[in-house]
This record gives sequence, C-alpha cells and structure tokens, in this order.
Amino acid sequence: MQAKIVVLPGDGIGPEITSVAQKLLGAVAQKFGHSFSFEEKLIGGAAIDANGTALPDATLSACKSADAVLLGAVGGPKWDDPTAKVRPEQGLLAIRKGLGLYANLRPVRGSKQLLDSSPLKRELVEGVDLLVVRELTGGVYFGKRGEPQGTGNDAYAFDTMEYTGSEIRRVVELSFRLARGRRDNEGRPGKVTSVDKANVLASSRLWRGIATDIGRENPGIELEHQLVDSCAMRLVTNPGSFDVIVTENMFGDILSDEAAVLTGSLGMLPSASLGEGRMGLYEPIHGSAPDIAGKGVANPLGTVLSAALLLRLSLGLETEAQAIELAVEKALESGVRSRDLGGTANTVDVEKALLQNL
Repeated sequence: MQAKIVVLPGDGIGPEITSVAQKLLGAVAQKFGHSFSFEEKLIGGAAIDANGTALPDATLSACKSADAVLLGAVGGPKWDDPTAKVRPEQGLLAIRKGLGLYANLRPVRGSKQLLDSSPLKRELVEGVDLLVVRELTGGVYFGKRGEPQGTGNDAYAFDTMEYTGSEIRRVVELSFRLARGRRDNEGRPGKVTSVDKANVLASSRLWRGIATDIGRENPGIELEHQLVDSCAMRLVTNPGSFDVIVTENMFGDILSDEAAVLTGSLGMLPSASLGEGRMGLYEPIHGSAPDIAGKGVANPLGTVLSAALLLRLSLGLETEAQAIELAVEKALESGVRSRDLGGTANTVDVEKALLQNL
C-alpha cells in the first residue's frame, strides 16, 4: 500500500513524540511491504510564530490531500493569553472544521503492566475496554454566544448549546458501526451508551430521540441512555460496564478526560478524529508539556498508539496496527517505562525498545 501521511509536530514535546511515531510507521512500512511518504507542516504556536496564524493555508491544503494526519500537541506558556486574537488552540478547531472531522474517538484500555498506576482499585479497572465517541462540530462550543459585558453584578455573558438532527445522527450512527465491530470476551455484541441531559436540556431531548430511533434501526446492538452526571459517577464506580459511549461536544470533552484517568497516565492514551470517508487526524490526548520539552524524557506511547489507530482506521491495516500495539506491550513488560509511568527510560530508550520489539 502507498499512503501519504502529514505530520504536524506542533509545540512543546510535539516534535519529540511525533518523531518516534513516524519512525515506527516507517518501520512498519518496511516490515510489511508498504510505502508511506511523510510531509511535515506547522500548526499551533509554531505556526503563529512563523506565519501569524495557528493553521496556515499550506498546512490545511497538505492535510486535505493526505490519507491521514498525525498531530503532536499545541500550545504553551509563550502563547498562553486567553484574550489574544490568535491562539494555538484555534489551529485545532480550524483543522477539524477544514477537514470535516465530526467525531473524536478515545479508546481507554488499561495495560496489564500499569493497572496499579490507576487511582482506582485494581479490580475496578482490570479488563476495562471502552471507547468514548465525542461529537466535535456542534454544541455549546459553536453555538451563539455573547462575550462578557457590563461590570459587577450586572455583568453577563452567554453561550448557546445548539444541535441539528444531521449532526446528531451521523455521530450516533458512527458509534453503532464501531460497536458492531466490538465483542467482549464472551463474544457478546457491542453496546452503545448515549449520554445526555435530557431531563433539563432541549438539545439533549433532541439527541435522545434521534439516538432512540437509531437504536431501533440496529437491533443487534444494545442501546442505553444515561444522564451525564450519573455517567460521570459510573465511570469511576463501574467502568467495566461501558463499551461505546457517545455524547455531545462539551460532555464528551469532560467525560473523555475523566475516562483517561482510569489508566493511570495520560501519556498512554491515543485519539482519532474522523469525518466522512477514511481520512482522519490522530493525536495523543495529552498536552504539549512545555516543562519537559527538549529534555528528551517525554513519553511517546500515546502518539505511537495514535499511529496504530491511524493504520487501523484510515489505512485499514489491522495486522500492522496490532504489531505496534504489541510492541508497546512488550516494552512495558520488559520494564522500559518513562518517568510518568514510574520508570527511568528517556524518549530514545522507549523508541529503541519499540523498534526492537516490532
């Protein structure tokens, strides 16, 4: 297979971790007889410094012509001014919109070697294998808003949660398609948990109605509805009861971060953002970690596992994706762990172990 992959290193530790993932992808191509070409472009703070914009036109154009995009991280203290007209995070919103990415996927699957790193009891997180599907283009982040006006007790501002039926339908249908390909250890089909706040919000009542309709269209997949507050509680009391969680933008933003804590380290978790077709954007869920940037100690595993998702979801290379995931497991089994995982390995040590295991 031939594939073009655009790499967006971004800021902070982004260049260090995307470099490792790119080398793993190159090794996979060589091992399995593929041809991957890589093109590096700017995004985030680095793009602001070079071009005055968080997402240059050249970056978006390259991404539109690629088979997949691998992203590091954006942001840092240098650009940490919420009142600035141009901010690194605007690059993320712009690229999602520009590429038509409407669903963010965050798989949460704890490594057996790291179960004791979780803040929850081992018996609660052992065997957890869930997927959070977050809608990316609607909701309160994109609805009508009023910036703060007035002073003191008379000051006011507002944000509006808005959704259309088409926005809801496409992400819920995607969650059912993903659930159909999942099976538990006993071979039972997948389950979708649709999360809303239908007891309070009109947009959530629209969401629940559409999710119910889609559930009827997919009788082989179990559908349950869950209010967002009780879902947040259940994630820490019974995480093993979830399979696929689908929810709107802000709820998904919060719940996916909560679910990420189950594994004990944000440095381990990948994500994928998908739209129509197979092209997607892949990135670790952690930030740019400017405090350790350039020190060579960053944990690249979240980015490497994002590269595995890239192989699976955009290129359809399941065997190759599993090869990377197995290389990660073997590295952890052999004790090669970065500082955030309680070890002493630096980024190069982890890279060498992964390439050797692959």
